[in-house]
Amino acid sequence: MSSITKGALKAAKAALDARKYEEAERQARSVLESDSTHYNATVFLGLALEKQGKDDEAEQVYGNARDAKPKDHLALQGLINLYEKQATKKVVEYGTAALTLAKLYMEADDKYRCQSVIDKYVGFAKQHGTRLQYQKALELMLPSGDLYDYLEGRFPHPANTFTKIIEITEDEEERRINKLIGERRTRIGARIGQVTNEVKREVFKASVLETLYQDVIDWSQDDDLRRMYEERLLQRAYDVLAVSLPADKPAKRSQVQKLSEGMVILKHPFPLAWKVALEWQDLEEIAEFQLIHLREYIELFPEDGLTKIIQGYLDSDASPFGSPDKTNDFEPTADPEEPLSAEDRLVVMTEGLEQSSRAFLSQRVMGEYFLHLQEYSNAVECAEKALDLLQVERDISGLELQNSFDGVELILATALIHHQSPRNHPRAHKLFGQILQRKPKNSSALIGTGLILEEEEDYQGAFDFLSQAVVHSPDVKVRSEAAWCKALTGEYEDGLSELRKCLDELESSTSSDKSVKAEVHYRIGQCMWHLGTSKAERKDRNGAYAQFLASLQSNLNFAPAYTSLGIYYADYTKDKGRARKCFQKAFELSPSEIDAAERLARVFADQGDLDLVEVVSQRVIDSGKVRPPPGSKRKGFSWPFAALGVCQLNNQDYTHSVVSFQAALRISPGDYNSWIGLGEGYHNSGRYIAATKAFEQAQKLRDQIGQTENSWFPKYMLANVKRELGIFEEAVEGYEEVLSKRPNEYGIAIALLQTHAENAWACIQRGLFGRSKDSCVKAIDVASNLVRMESSTFNFWKTLGDVCAMFLWMELYIDAFPLQKVKAILEQDLEPDMYSSATDTDDIGPQTLCSLASHQPSHVPVYSALLAQKRAIFCSSNEIHGQAVAWFNLGWVEYRASVRLDAAARDKTKHLKAAVRCFKRAIELEAGNADFWGALGIVTTQLNPKVAQHAFVRSLHLNDRSAASWTNLGTLYLLQNDVQLANEAFTRGQSTDPDYAHAWLGQGVLALMMGEAGKAQSLFEQAFEISDAASLIPKKLYSLSSFDQVLAIDRPHQIAELLQPLFALHQLRSQTTGDVVFQHLSALISERIGDHIEPVSTLSTVCTSLEAEYEESESPDSLARFAQAKADLGRAQLAANDFENAIANAETALDLSADENSYLPARTKLRLSAHLTSGLAHSTTENMDTAISMFRTALEESDGSPDIICVLAQVLWAKGGEDERSVVREQLFDCIEKHPEHANSICLLAVIAILDEDAETLEAVALELHSLRTQENLDEEQKLKIGHLMSAVARLNGSPDIFESGKHSKEVEVSEAASTIMLSPFTTHGWRQLADASGAEAVIPGEMALLTVKGSVPPKGGLDAEALAEAYACTDIAANAQRAIMVSPWLSAGWTSLIGS
Repeated sequence: MSSITKGALKAAKAALDARKYEEAERQARSVLESDSTHYNATVFLGLALEKQGKDDEAEQVYGNARDAKPKDHLALQGLINLYEKQATKKVVEYGTAALTLAKLYMEADDKYRCQSVIDKYVGFAKQHGTRLQYQKALELMLPSGDLYDYLEGRFPHPANTFTKIIEITEDEEERRINKLIGERRTRIGARIGQVTNEVKREVFKASVLETLYQDVIDWSQDDDLRRMYEERLLQRAYDVLAVSLPADKPAKRSQVQKLSEGMVILKHPFPLAWKVALEWQDLEEIAEFQLIHLREYIELFPEDGLTKIIQGYLDSDASPFGSPDKTNDFEPTADPEEPLSAEDRLVVMTEGLEQSSRAFLSQRVMGEYFLHLQEYSNAVECAEKALDLLQVERDISGLELQNSFDGVELILATALIHHQSPRNHPRAHKLFGQILQRKPKNSSALIGTGLILEEEEDYQGAFDFLSQAVVHSPDVKVRSEAAWCKALTGEYEDGLSELRKCLDELESSTSSDKSVKAEVHYRIGQCMWHLGTSKAERKDRNGAYAQFLASLQSNLNFAPAYTSLGIYYADYTKDKGRARKCFQKAFELSPSEIDAAERLARVFADQGDLDLVEVVSQRVIDSGKVRPPPGSKRKGFSWPFAALGVCQLNNQDYTHSVVSFQAALRISPGDYNSWIGLGEGYHNSGRYIAATKAFEQAQKLRDQIGQTENSWFPKYMLANVKRELGIFEEAVEGYEEVLSKRPNEYGIAIALLQTHAENAWACIQRGLFGRSKDSCVKAIDVASNLVRMESSTFNFWKTLGDVCAMFLWMELYIDAFPLQKVKAILEQDLEPDMYSSATDTDDIGPQTLCSLASHQPSHVPVYSALLAQKRAIFCSSNEIHGQAVAWFNLGWVEYRASVRLDAAARDKTKHLKAAVRCFKRAIELEAGNADFWGALGIVTTQLNPKVAQHAFVRSLHLNDRSAASWTNLGTLYLLQNDVQLANEAFTRGQSTDPDYAHAWLGQGVLALMMGEAGKAQSLFEQAFEISDAASLIPKKLYSLSSFDQVLAIDRPHQIAELLQPLFALHQLRSQTTGDVVFQHLSALISERIGDHIEPVSTLSTVCTSLEAEYEESESPDSLARFAQAKADLGRAQLAANDFENAIANAETALDLSADENSYLPARTKLRLSAHLTSGLAHSTTENMDTAISMFRTALEESDGSPDIICVLAQVLWAKGGEDERSVVREQLFDCIEKHPEHANSICLLAVIAILDEDAETLEAVALELHSLRTQENLDEEQKLKIGHLMSAVARLNGSPDIFESGKHSKEVEVSEAASTIMLSPFTTHGWRQLADASGAEAVIPGEMALLTVKGSVPPKGGLDAEALAEAYACTDIAANAQRAIMVSPWLSAGWTSLIGS
């Protein structure tokens, strides 16, 4: 080494000591420039770079130094210091360097430094590294490490190191499992259980935990620690086994079993080991378990739930190991405890089951014990849970465990025989069958199958199975069952012999079961009962009777013996008291005693105690014995369901009664009474279609049986159903048919009366007033016969009052009211005070009945209805609710009477006050009825609005869902001019019931008050459409608003717009014959739709009524209405060609309206109409002078109306004189000058010019027509008229401005038609004109004319049939010509087209 190099090294060392690291770096690099492999210079350079923070360069330099001298520790020490400085970044590199340095110290035999390096590295990894890096550091101290042999005794004990590594590994595995499950569970189609198993299988496969557990066990000197890790090793092996694939299970299962067996041998108290040792034994019976293991388990786990179960089971009589004293092989460690009672033992075992409910052995042992106690429902529950848990163990272990499955399934199947028998028999039979396929000689399965077949009444099959069981298990109970089945096959003697042998054996045994002995005695008695069928033999007290008593002596709780004794007492000794006690005792002991239950139910039914019948029936049903299992030969019992249905009908529980009768019919489809009950249940629950089918089926069954007794009942019920469905005609026929066979059935007769009344009201609602009248008359005929049978029923008089009152809704037929019949009915069984209710207010009483025939015909139905309702009050005096309803009904009739009679009476509010009194009385009797309060509000609206408001509010408080109450309240507010509250009330009524018409009427009236006539008309139309025909006000308002709308619009009306209002007015006339206003309106609407006959008769009636009214009152209003009616009548007669009467009535109207100061804003229109009517009538009768005079007068009174000028012009022209025609021309020219846009004047002048062949005038008029046709204010009729005239002008070819000169007339017509189409392409005239002008070769114009016509006929438009026929004819197609003939056969165009085509 040169002096320069030494100097540089010294300088570098001095710079490092002086912390001049840059200088040290420079000196070290200068050395390395001359000797790149110089070790010390490299180390100095690394240290200088490290101190400057150049860690990466320093690490590289240290590495070069280490590579240069691998055996020198200086570079390694530098690397370690560098790595320590970087903390978490270089933990792995630190470990590599530390291990290398430690090995160098080991080679140098420097244990202190070697251990120091490793300890320092382990601490560094724990502080700065991950858990896995810390684990790697710890692994250096394990016996498998390179340094362990050298540093043994200096390192911690391996067991401690393994423990730390295990903690890290367990934590890392748990984190990885959770992470992978979280990632994979979100995949499409992933299931959490499957994902969990897959992840655990993947992690466990790569795990070393089992090896680590074993290492701890091998190295640990602490027994407790070693036992703990043995437990963890077993648990780990069990967990791995649980998720292993089937191919991998055998090896792992062997490990688990080996570990478990070792712990059991050592009596180590680890529950999993004992669980595997006990539950993985494939044993069919509990007796096959090793008692020593069960005792050891009890000793090791004294507080465990399974311990309580096993201890209790071993101490009980059910234990297969004998008595506890004989089976206890352990020396007592203390004073023995007193044995628990059976009840306390069961409590302890139940607590144990709650603690260890997830243990298969707990459920199995408890299932066996419950089966021993005959607690079959609990046994089934435990066995089912045991099977589920056993399946889990099968899946985990991979063992078949078939014997264990068979043992549990035997418990389950045996319990199912008795649990809810026979519902579970199919399942039990299937379980026994599966076991017998594997083990044909299994006694329990043979016995169970035999018992099931016995219960299903397959006695021969049951005997075969039980006989096989007897061979393998000669138990006396089994033998007695076999003998009993043999007896039930009909071989009573052989069965009796076998049973007596069994009885002898039982009597000779001191430990025999008394219940078995009682059963054998009973069966011997049954055999004797069937062998001795004579009355004497059965009454013999030494025969079957003695055996039944002996059975009870052996077991007082043996129910079948009580049943047999009850039959003996009931049928042979006639001791009903003892029989009932026996049946009751039998049923108390066992609800499966169906014979006893049926007889007991009949006893209770005969006593009228239906509550007890219901209890008995329900308990029998709950027993599960009434329904046979699927595939069973045993017949079911339908009577419990039928009896329960009857009780539910009696309790008005109709929904459940339907279910009960349906169940009964599933068992006995031919049970007539059940069909009747089912029909009644459907009927009372509102399911009328189903009720109809049920009653029809009952009738069919009755007809098949051929019995006539009570055959009328289904017909009667069918009639009831038809009545509820509103098919009243069929209901009447049904009632009448039944009454023809049972004429004295008052209930059926009253039903017929009510059906007639309901039919009458339904007809009124549908507007069939004639049919309603017929039904009312028939109802009164029925009442005439019915009153002779019974005259004191409320429903009769209430219905009669309703029928009489119905005539008030159809005044047109009031003459058909059978006064004499009604009077005779009212006089039937007459008593004082019958008609005295409210007499002091309405003056209607016995004196009214006497003078009934002397009243006006229109008043007689009212008085009759009042008397009938008063008679109803008298008949309901003993029933509060009925009396309240009767007062309510009387109140409504009083209100109707006030509407009809009070206006003409001296006391204008007599009947209204009576109505108030009636409704108050009804409220006193039943204050919670909302309808009563609503009625009181209606009748007090005029008398006292405050009381009315209170009544309506009270009604709504009781029932705020009543649309009628809200509407009535709104009407009250409307009458009091409170528009806002009225609107709110009407709106609430609409929302409560959108189909309630009067709420819409109220909104319409409000709209009318606000000036919104269009909206009002829509609301009135909606109300009319949803209302029934009985309501008057919707018809009135709708027809009025519709007519007003027609008058208001500035266009010709369509006939369809007035048809519905006209129908409404026709119905109104049937209901109110004296309402002349709406009769007048009906005539006006009829006139507007083209009916010229009906208005004449209607207006004649109106004039007669108004004339009488005027003569009585002489008021200006009456005179005005009379004059208007006369004018309208004259116009109608003019349209009907009755000219003489038209002239007379028109002149009468003119005379009545002659006084200018008398009245009438509409006087001008009235007189104008009368003048025109008279003028037209005179012109038609050739009295032209008078006609012209009338027209001129009309013209003067109308201030020169252009329409009247046109009429006058036509009349003058018709007279034919040249002077008159000159006047016509002058008048028309003047009219056009004053009214240049009056289309009729221009058209009329054009016609005159054509007739006069006045080319000059025609030219001017054609120009006017051409400009006029473009105006938008023309209606369709005017446009059509102008079109025809333009066609005529075109044919004359007389207008050079419009038509090009020299053109052929046909071309001009085509051009004019095209112009018409351009102006109105949607109308038919232009297309028809073009079709006519184009000739037969042009097809499209005819087709377009036909299309436009089809779009203009009703309901889309107002074109008539003739227009449609002409459109068909103009196409010149044979098929269309035939359609034209079909539509209008009287029209020649169709026939002409057919000939031409």
